[in-house]
Amino acid sequence: MKSDKLDIQDRYSGVDNLEVMADAKNYNSYLLGLATSEASPEDEIIDFGAGTGTFATAMRSAGYRVNCVEIDKFLRDRLSEAGFSAFETTSQLQSQSIDYVYSFNVLEHIDNDHDAIASIERILKPSGVLLLYVPAFQLLFSSMDSKVGHFRRYRKNQLVKLIEDNGFTVKRAEYVDSLGFIAALLYRYIDKGDGHINRTSLLFFDKYIFPLSRLLDRIFKYWFGKNLLVYAHKD
Repeated sequence: MKSDKLDIQDRYSGVDNLEVMADAKNYNSYLLGLATSEASPEDEIIDFGAGTGTFATAMRSAGYRVNCVEIDKFLRDRLSEAGFSAFETTSQLQSQSIDYVYSFNVLEHIDNDHDAIASIERILKPSGVLLLYVPAFQLLFSSMDSKVGHFRRYRKNQLVKLIEDNGFTVKRAEYVDSLGFIAALLYRYIDKGDGHINRTSLLFFDKYIFPLSRLLDRIFKYWFGKNLLVYAHKD
């Protein structure tokens, strides 16, 4: 999801990376577990920045009612073809109509992230739930971030303040993927500048390293990780 409007001739430049990431089974299973942990079958749910629909599809298969917000027209058309109600922006949704919004690796694509969080707060019902998962630490910013249109990576205090300033109470905030932090730091220093994700390396990391990283996160989640997870409730 990006902050400017695109047409089908100006497709989101990170589609190939999204499609590679769809094969990361342990990573995607972890994110799906995060999404379902706060969801109820009766909830009206929004996948904010749904992309290719990896998580919206999995959530629907698990019995949840999911609609999508996706500003990229090409991806939005794919979501519609898959049977989802897909909206360009949250402005097309009624105020206080949604129980739960989750968003994986999207907020960093939006230039005005303050307004993005405010727009989510508007559509959530009182006590509605927001789950955000974003890249962490500007130190790790590389050509991969540039390729997919990232404006920034986040520190915990920075994101918590942004969310709380927009009418939420943060219930949980922690770093995720401590070994991924080290891998991303190495990537930055050997970066060839093309932003490419090597599929073989990704699948190796996902199968063997990510499960170990999640175990180590029990120790390191307060200090560092490749990503940042925040759960919040609307006040």
